[in-house]
Amino acid sequence: LFNQKVAESLAKHKSILFICGRYEGIDERIRAHFVDEEVSIGDYVVFGGEVASLVVIEAISRLIPGVVGRKDSVDKESFTSGLLKYPCYTRPREFLGYKVPEVLVSGDHAEIERFRRQSSLKITLEKRPELLHTANLSQEDYAFLKSLLEKQRVYLFLLHYPVKNKEGETIASAITSLDLHDLSRLGRTYGLKGVFVIQPLSDQLEIAERICRHWTEGFGAKYNPTRKEAIKLVKLFETLDSAIAEVERECGEKPLLIATDASPKRSFITVERLRELLWEKPIALILGTAWGLCDEVFDQCDYFLEPIWGRLDAYNHLSVRSAGSILIDRILGIYSFWKK
Repeated sequence: LFNQKVAESLAKHKSILFICGRYEGIDERIRAHFVDEEVSIGDYVVFGGEVASLVVIEAISRLIPGVVGRKDSVDKESFTSGLLKYPCYTRPREFLGYKVPEVLVSGDHAEIERFRRQSSLKITLEKRPELLHTANLSQEDYAFLKSLLEKQRVYLFLLHYPVKNKEGETIASAITSLDLHDLSRLGRTYGLKGVFVIQPLSDQLEIAERICRHWTEGFGAKYNPTRKEAIKLVKLFETLDSAIAEVERECGEKPLLIATDASPKRSFITVERLRELLWEKPIALILGTAWGLCDEVFDQCDYFLEPIWGRLDAYNHLSVRSAGSILIDRILGIYSFWKK
């Protein structure tokens, strides 16, 4: 797929010959034995390769010294630094009530550069976060990106009631120590705001509280401080509604409830669409225990994610810890560009 890195690579060659396909394309014998590199400009169809080659030629030409009058113009374009370009403004200072940001007319060149850099980082994070994995980022850049990512409000709900057993009956399942440990560590790694466990049975809640206290206040807190940091995310609730109310209290608005259904009967949204919603509303991803969520829970949900499918067939009988880890990584893993 053609991008700025490919353009930079092609610009280093002394000469390039473009073979432009027509009708059904280029004869396979030519493609297999004479073509050095294939380039696509996107997933759509045009009449012929001439238009596509013009796009590639123009992108390469801009990188040849002397083609663009000012070299710094090329250096500051989108993708050249691994980021999308900052927003541009021109005269007049106010247009139809919309004003140019004050910092750009302040005359403070250092602040202007900081504004442009942070604007590029913000736009890239929201629209093309994968670019940040290879961008050259400073510690100041990382700190700014962290401040933006902290605005995403993602919660994990582990539901023990109401869930189904193998016969399809509504039950309350048991809390396991392994779930508390692994899901809290998952939450801490991906920067979740909370791991909420919903369980109506008082004896089960008492066991979970004792486990959490051991790792946050007892010997475990001193023995393993990193586990303490994770377990602090765990909160226990008797009902789903009370967990939702706690998110509303913390965030000032109700969360969007997201669920998956291992045997899909509902239309689902893409992970890409869910990432857009992360910037707009708090999100609660509901994981069911036992044999899955009951219909009454599904009826409360706002959106559904596509189930996790096997690589070779439809087998997808996963533990709740595995399913949660896969889903959270699909949603938030693209933002994990931190390096030690």
